[in-house]
Amino acid sequence: MPDTLPTVLLVDDEPELRALLAEYFGRNGFEVMQAPDAAAARAKVAERVPDVAVLDINMPGENGLSLARALREAHPRLAVLMLTTAGEAIDRIVGLEVGADDYIAKPFELRELLARVRAVLRRLQVTAAPEPAAAPSGSERIAFGLCELDMAQRKLFGTGGEEIDITAAEFDLLALFARHPNRPLNRDQIMEQAHNRGWDVFDRSIDLRVMRLRRKVERNPDKPEVIKTVRNVGYVYVPAS
Repeated sequence: MPDTLPTVLLVDDEPELRALLAEYFGRNGFEVMQAPDAAAARAKVAERVPDVAVLDINMPGENGLSLARALREAHPRLAVLMLTTAGEAIDRIVGLEVGADDYIAKPFELRELLARVRAVLRRLQVTAAPEPAAAPSGSERIAFGLCELDMAQRKLFGTGGEEIDITAAEFDLLALFARHPNRPLNRDQIMEQAHNRGWDVFDRSIDLRVMRLRRKVERNPDKPEVIKTVRNVGYVYVPAS
């Protein structure tokens, strides 16, 4: 277990909401950083990289989506959770495309936000080690097309041994496929086992994560051979024969 408290960066232009969240996270075992906008958030991160950033999408000036993209590019291991306005499906989809690990719609319950943040941190091994049972038997490196997934290090490597940036949620999805080769998994199973939250019929987060992973592991992402679509079911991981 880490000796220091996990650090959360709260970025929102509403001072009352920031104060409320800061007090709540502080009472629940977090060190809190605050910023009213993207520029202030960038300055905070330049001084110290937090464990997780909670970003409002709709802010004056640079919005949360642009900030999320920049933080993800500069700090691939930083967890990002987006705050959206209820009903803004497009913003949620774009947020996941730029690399956000999760999102929650306003208004939200403080306990749910805290649970989401803790779930993301667990996946990043910030507050807890991964379960030993998560790794399949045999080799700790699993071939995924052009890449290899290192189950112990929770990292993806290219053919030349270079590390390829993946989010915690992307690793969880690859690990789930690795545990179930040649077995079609539907979206309900994937959301339950690799996403740690409920979903609704319009949720496209799994499809977007599969699309991003195909760009990294497939020879031709438009004609996938490793993570295939099973019509009217979901997806299946097909190891090389």
